Amino acid sequence: MIKSMAVLTALVPALLSTTVGVASAQSAPHATAAVVTLTYDTGDAGQWAGAIDQAAQNWNDVLHNVRLEPASTPGSADYVYEATSGWPQSTLGPIFPGGNGDVQLGQQAVDEGYDTIRIAAHETGHILGLLDDYSGPCSEIMSGHGPGTSCTNATPDAAEAAQVDRNYAAGTRAVLPRHHQVVIDIWSGRVPTGSR
Repeated sequence: MIKSMAVLTALVPALLSTTVGVASAQSAPHATAAVVTLTYDTGDAGQWAGAIDQAAQNWNDVLHNVRLEPASTPGSADYVYEATSGWPQSTLGPIFPGGNGDVQLGQQAVDEGYDTIRIAAHETGHILGLLDDYSGPCSEIMSGHGPGTSCTNATPDAAEAAQVDRNYAAGTRAVLPRHHQVVIDIWSGRVPTGSR
């Protein structure tokens, strides 16, 4: 009996450490996903190019399963940015490599006083598959114009980053694409959504 207890006394700590090791290995975030690289083109973005690059960097800083990079050659990008005189609008993704996304960065939002980097980050959020949440706080990129012109936050929050990582977790289309749906962000109140 004493020998049996001695064996059990030696085995229990060993078994517990093995169980703890397995649990922590299973809870490691983002360990199995392949990184999806999406390329973008700013050739028609004019004065927005710097804001776009900063917005892409802000997304790259918080994402694990997708990376945004400038396209190496014109016409090869998965999505494009262009400067327009209207309201910002974007293809609603998630866009994947070989995709056909379009972001129009409208001057009317800037004329009303909204921050260019926040606008670029918000529209990029649509490309990555996020919907608007205008009632959200300034800390959410997808709250868009909701918090007003004083909000200049251009960094996605943890929940937004986690949703994008889920969208790209499989390395391929983890969710069904919303084909040719465009989100038009009227940053003054009305928010129509249309399709191409």
